Amino acid sequence: MVVLICCCAVFFLAAAYLWMILCAQPSREQAEPFFHLNCAHRGLFEKDQSVPENTIRAFERAVEHGYGVELDVQLTKDGEVVVFHDDSVDRETEYKGRVDSFSLAQLQSMSLFGTSGETLGIPLFTDVMRVLDEKSPVIVELKTTENYRELCEKTLAILRTFQGPYCVESFDPRIVRWFRKKAPDLMRGQLTENYRGWRHTCGPLKAFAMSHLWTNFWTRPHFIAYGSMERPLALRLASVFGAMTVYWTEKPESDRETLEKRYNCIIFQHFLPDRLF
Repeated sequence: MVVLICCCAVFFLAAAYLWMILCAQPSREQAEPFFHLNCAHRGLFEKDQSVPENTIRAFERAVEHGYGVELDVQLTKDGEVVVFHDDSVDRETEYKGRVDSFSLAQLQSMSLFGTSGETLGIPLFTDVMRVLDEKSPVIVELKTTENYRELCEKTLAILRTFQGPYCVESFDPRIVRWFRKKAPDLMRGQLTENYRGWRHTCGPLKAFAMSHLWTNFWTRPHFIAYGSMERPLALRLASVFGAMTVYWTEKPESDRETLEKRYNCIIFQHFLPDRLF
């Protein structure tokens, strides 16, 4: 009897664990454009930022080479959706302050990394999508913000005006959850990384939970975008049970052979791989 009780307890715990960490399975139509695809990280930008990241020119170059694209969106002070990575403009411009503390006009007057030109400034998301639509599959990362619902609503509204293919992802489980509830037909992904990476921005419990996919029961993402060669058990199990896996970010020194075996889609920067692997 004791053995039976122990076996039942183990079975229950294993089933509960699987229920917590498993993903939704994307449909073939959702997944196929991204399968074995190399996606240019923030567009095909130059390492010296002579063609800056997340600019129209960077995305045009990705289209010219036939790559997919990963990009980042967030809100301006006046509620416009722009393509920009950092929370602040400090790294990319001569100015200081959070992106959402500037209006669109102010942001578009800023020079990125000292470059100039119409295609090298901070672009509207709509302008970027006009460049990419039906030419390059697009992974859209929504940045964490207090106004995340507004960002989700406006990003989705913009995406619905284009043909695609596109999908969304975020480090913020609230954003992934929003798309699960409001746009269940759109492929969504949970961005995450290993425990050490999360500990730079949060406490140990959240770092462990996020790195081991504990929020999946709430968000049920179709894919996991993981930023480490080290794959926890949860990621391997999710993959076995049908989740897509995306790696970020491959660099020239990365182990391409291993990445191709472990991941369905690869986000890269600073070199020119084949379009597909």
